Amino acid sequence: MDFAFTDEQMMIAETARAFFAENATSERTRRAMAANGIDRELWRGFCQDLGFAGIGIAEEFGGAGLGMVEFACIAEAAGAQVAAFPLLGLATAARGIAVGGTDAQREKWLPRILSGEAIAANAGKWHVERQGNYLSGSFDFTPHGNIADVFIVSATGGSWLIERDAAGLKIETPVTMDQTRPLASLHMDKVLGEPIADHLGAVQAMHAGGWICLAAEALGGAQACLDRTVAYAQERVQFGRPIGSFQAYKHRLADMMVEIEQARSAVYWAACTVDEGSDEAPLALHAAKSFCADAFFKCAGDMIQLHGGIGFTWEHDAHLYFKRARSIQTLRAPGNWHREEIAKIILGDAA
Repeated sequence: MDFAFTDEQMMIAETARAFFAENATSERTRRAMAANGIDRELWRGFCQDLGFAGIGIAEEFGGAGLGMVEFACIAEAAGAQVAAFPLLGLATAARGIAVGGTDAQREKWLPRILSGEAIAANAGKWHVERQGNYLSGSFDFTPHGNIADVFIVSATGGSWLIERDAAGLKIETPVTMDQTRPLASLHMDKVLGEPIADHLGAVQAMHAGGWICLAAEALGGAQACLDRTVAYAQERVQFGRPIGSFQAYKHRLADMMVEIEQARSAVYWAACTVDEGSDEAPLALHAAKSFCADAFFKCAGDMIQLHGGIGFTWEHDAHLYFKRARSIQTLRAPGNWHREEIAKIILGDAA
């Protein structure tokens, strides 16, 4: 596959990088961590000033009509700054409503979500029983579920839209490792869900969007880890010379770069296959999520070690990247599950 960004895609990527570099600063991210994991000003600017929330949503539903390649460009830029805002909800719940929702659900929620007025979330691991459209049990690991206004939950046999103020719904937000993306548990006692019309279509759209979002965020985060470590290596002096001049240090930086370039190929291969409706999409999506998450985790760990003692401190941003990397590894299924799915696709019954 020959791949090169179009002029429009490069403009979107450059605009996103400039926006997050200017607005998703360390100081604002740390304030957001203490404020339910969201920088409201950043969210408004993203949705209203730039109109980026509609990327990945068809024009007929009020979106920009662009694809997952463009969305990956934005997610990569957001990941590079560990931006504290509910981007994953756009990649999952908003896409689920657009693809599988009823006309009434789309008309009610998509304009509010894309304008930033409302926040949508897709619930994670589920332990529920249902009687018709009444759900009882729990949905765990729901990103930004603590502040979401509407949820899409999926279980065996269907998907449902549930509003925050639904009778019988309680939301618990435990302290989690990555405070820039809080994870909530939804506890339900006979909560009446509003069925999503195209359950399978919604689930497929949410899986694809979620995996690409996390993989692209991981790519951006890994690249930021390398860039920051290279800058530090040029400034820090030991034994009368910059530490970046030592061979062992340079080898570690080179290893990080190799991981990142492979991750970049994986992200945009996956995004292309989804946009083109390719049969390779399932393979590419599983490969991108598993590889990029692990690459980010490795680079974040190397960043801490190569910064020495300062890299372990609360004041340094290295821990923000490390915690985000660890969170991405487990969100929307861990790497081992994705690799098992790859084995099934390639080997079939032999797997």
